[in-house]
Amino acid sequence: MGSTYSIKYVRADGVTDAKTLQAGVEGILAEVDQQMSTYREDSLIERFNRAPAGTCTAMPADVLELVRLGEGLSLQSDGAFDLTVEPLLNLWGFGPKARGEQVPSAQAIAEARQRVGHQHLHIDGEQLCKDAEVQVDFNSIAAGHAVDRIAAWLEQQGVSSYLVEATGELKARGRKPDGSAWRIAIEEPRDDQRVAQKVLALDGYGVSTSGDYRNYFEENGRRYSHTLDPRSGAPITHKLAAVTVLHPKALLADGLSTLLMVLGPEEGIVWAERQGIAAFFVTREGDGYVSHATKAFAALSPAQENRP
Repeated sequence: MGSTYSIKYVRADGVTDAKTLQAGVEGILAEVDQQMSTYREDSLIERFNRAPAGTCTAMPADVLELVRLGEGLSLQSDGAFDLTVEPLLNLWGFGPKARGEQVPSAQAIAEARQRVGHQHLHIDGEQLCKDAEVQVDFNSIAAGHAVDRIAAWLEQQGVSSYLVEATGELKARGRKPDGSAWRIAIEEPRDDQRVAQKVLALDGYGVSTSGDYRNYFEENGRRYSHTLDPRSGAPITHKLAAVTVLHPKALLADGLSTLLMVLGPEEGIVWAERQGIAAFFVTREGDGYVSHATKAFAALSPAQENRP
């Protein structure tokens, strides 16, 4: 998947041996990569992406499940989340087939937007079909999906306490041997150094952070984020620097953090509160940052949040 993974777990009676656990985990990661990677030409989704408009491609259940989930998030957010933005990502220089970071012309953006939109996808039985030359990009949810699958595999093998991380997405359950919680740090959204802003104790939740402070480019003194708003076809321009989401499903934490990053601080906070999402927003204000936790986030972690 082009990144790293890390798993910590508590050994106990009835837990499968470490070699078997690792083999199972790496088998899951290899399968997700082969199904959903946009960085390898032989993946199932890349075969679909190369297919012409008006065709259908047989897909496994997991791929179809993620397409359905993406469509749901798109409809709920009025298009702020979209799995078909790859043409725009490539155009701006952030996608797997990008030819360098650049500010494209209005005409180029308009042309790319003709090939973007969940309305161009539909599922027919076990096939994924398209009526336009759309390309599906699972990078906003595939890692969370992989984490959920790994967590389920560990539990099937008798593991009841673990911390799973894959490409930065996390999920934890249970307690460490000394009885303490699994603790993870939320980074302050700075591009010059890594500083922990908040530490959370996790049990039964996935966590995902999206931000614009690592992947961006500057042109003529203006900063362009890798997070694109599908509704405009351009990078976000608001002051939201990062958003962290807690959810029992790492898959949804992953997708929702991207969705809220696109919506921005005002619209995103209103949307998250309305949906009951546990989210933590960090907004740029002058030379510093202002944070805001939704009611659901504050309720989950009032005593678990600590400044390191």
